[in-house]
Amino acid sequence: MNSGKSGVHEASAYTDARVDRAILDIQSRIIVVSDTRLYCEGLALSLARVDRIVVVGVADSVASALACIEEKNPDVTLLDFAMHDALKLPHAIAAARMRVKVVAFSVAETEDEVCECAEAGIAGYVARNGSKEDLVAAIENAVRGEVLCSPRVAASLFRRLAARVQTARQQHPEPRLTGREEDIVALIDRGLSNKEIARQLKISLPTVKNHVHDILEKLQVRRRGAAAALLREAALARRNDRRRSDPGVLEPTAVAWQKAQSGGLIPRTGFSGVQTHWGLNEPAGAGEV
Repeated sequence: MNSGKSGVHEASAYTDARVDRAILDIQSRIIVVSDTRLYCEGLALSLARVDRIVVVGVADSVASALACIEEKNPDVTLLDFAMHDALKLPHAIAAARMRVKVVAFSVAETEDEVCECAEAGIAGYVARNGSKEDLVAAIENAVRGEVLCSPRVAASLFRRLAARVQTARQQHPEPRLTGREEDIVALIDRGLSNKEIARQLKISLPTVKNHVHDILEKLQVRRRGAAAALLREAALARRNDRRRSDPGVLEPTAVAWQKAQSGGLIPRTGFSGVQTHWGLNEPAGAGEV
């Protein structure tokens, strides 16, 4: 370790030992970040004795941690959540698009603090009363893209997520297209170009282009085809919702078939049923010449 100066501390004291190259693939490379030097060194030395972990460095500030990450390219950064500016590190990592995972330790397992970790992009956490085994498990879970938390904390996260989604929907209601815009999307879905749409609707080409631009803006997509696909999926979802909520709502072909039967135009017996694409029975031979 270096003297009392702030910055990146080399991990040579606990990485000089030879490492079996055969097990490097299953080892996680980590750095430890804490502004309490004795705490940082003790944790690094303790984790260095774990075969599945290689400590490649330690740092005592956000700036030195970023420099260490860039130089050492660790899999996981262990972050002391008790640092006054701890949340700045995951935000800086995200802004720099670094691929390292962040695991916070010394976290008070309250709803607010755990949600702060999640919102900052932290990949896992260990509570203040956690053990070294908990920390090792959190590191390995983060590498696998998993996170372990108590049922109480999971419930808190679900509540927070539901509240955020509801607030977002209220602030940004689902965009509604005008009748003309829906007509244009329908024609786009049929494969018509802007010029063909202008001729079909008897409007100018610049007007069509303006409508298409507004449609893309409202639906937050970049391509005409994506807008058509989005509305097609939304219409299908609405039809499915209506069918689930009202079993009496049937597809047009099925309705016509039932009316023909009830009116005596088609006998109810004497035909063998076959499955159609409507999911209902039609008589074998119907439509044959």
